[in-house]
Amino acid sequence: MAAADGRAAARANSDDPAEQPVWRRLTARHGDRLNEITDVYGWPTAELVGEEAARAAWLIAQHADRQLDVQRRALRLLEQAVAEGSARPREPAFLRDRTLVNEGREQIYGTQIAGVKGGRDARSVALRGARADGRTPRKGRHRALRRVRRQVLRLRQPRHR
Repeated sequence: MAAADGRAAARANSDDPAEQPVWRRLTARHGDRLNEITDVYGWPTAELVGEEAARAAWLIAQHADRQLDVQRRALRLLEQAVAEGSARPREPAFLRDRTLVNEGREQIYGTQIAGVKGGRDARSVALRGARADGRTPRKGRHRALRRVRRQVLRLRQPRHR
């Protein structure tokens, strides 16, 4: 599933309307399958399925943008796995932001940048003083995050020649 996701990802934001349904069908099929897997096994941790498959499960949840129920459930299970020491806190931080953005709410960690319009990212970014591990950031942490964000935005801006 991860390989198919990777091959089709370019279609997600395609300007060609014919390519977008391919991406939507694929992510829906993968989201449904992830739900089936989690029904039986819970969150597919690296201990259970290996590092590559665990990362693929997280990526599938990330891309289930039109299946908020899948994203919310995956987030709950992933946070539980982190609490049990079976997963890293980075993945639920990204998934929480993604879910919040898909709900039309401000994200917490500023991980989701969809595109650039007029030099600004299309999705709002709010750094609310939290880190991916849930602790309060050290002094200067916001500056570093804002610097990284600006660099990402510059990379995503179209170059005019």
